[in-house]
Amino acid sequence: MSTIAIAGMGWLGLPLAARLQELGHQVKGSVTSQSKQEELKSYGFDIYRVEIAEDEIRGEIQGFLAQSEILIILIPPGLRRNTGHNHALRMAQLLDAVEKSNVKKVILISSTGVYDDAQGKVTEADLPQPQDDKGKQLVEVEQLFFTSPAVKTSIIRFGGLVGGTRNPVKYLAGRSGLSNGAAPVNLIHREDCIGIILAVIYKNAFGHIINAVHPEHPTKEDYYTQQAKALNLEPPQYDSEDEETFKQVDSVTIQSVLGYRFQVQP
Repeated sequence: MSTIAIAGMGWLGLPLAARLQELGHQVKGSVTSQSKQEELKSYGFDIYRVEIAEDEIRGEIQGFLAQSEILIILIPPGLRRNTGHNHALRMAQLLDAVEKSNVKKVILISSTGVYDDAQGKVTEADLPQPQDDKGKQLVEVEQLFFTSPAVKTSIIRFGGLVGGTRNPVKYLAGRSGLSNGAAPVNLIHREDCIGIILAVIYKNAFGHIINAVHPEHPTKEDYYTQQAKALNLEPPQYDSEDEETFKQVDSVTIQSVLGYRFQVQP
């Protein structure tokens, strides 16, 4: 069984690591804080503290990458918080370290945020046309890894993430005056996130771009109204609009390359 390194042991990385261990893999994880490192080590995980800045990497990056054949990058860009940092520069630092290591295969977790809302229906065959800084940086990072001659990278663009305690309706419940109620949702459950990552590994499907979104796209208004009622929350209220700007993210790669069937309705 191969040794797999997971950069980012959070909401997705931690259950993914547990699943890979159950399957017999040696798993190494990275975190940014010493307290998190000690906590996860107490659960029996092999954890390294790695902090990636725009100009350097601090911590145990060599130990983290040593003997790892596959690297899964689950580092959130943090661009929503307006921290002012450059995610692309940070990931260029990581790629430099990866190219000097024994890692030969990479799964880079990206986002459907690379597509602009005005692009309508898109698949992997459509080039992203991001208009905001976050989308542009995500595309830049994708290109950095995808064109590296040292590693073979598959890019997985996850839609909105659902599962565990994470349900976007919690942030929308009771709000009024919301727009784009007729736009489709682009969501994926954590179980399918893990399933698709495992499919890439076990099918050796590296060198691909994968849009990972559940194929059913109810409207935002219908979906979040139903979700709110299921959780006994006040449904959000959407304004009716004549013009809707939306994107619907679909995949041809999920079926043609991975043969993957979705397990959970978000």
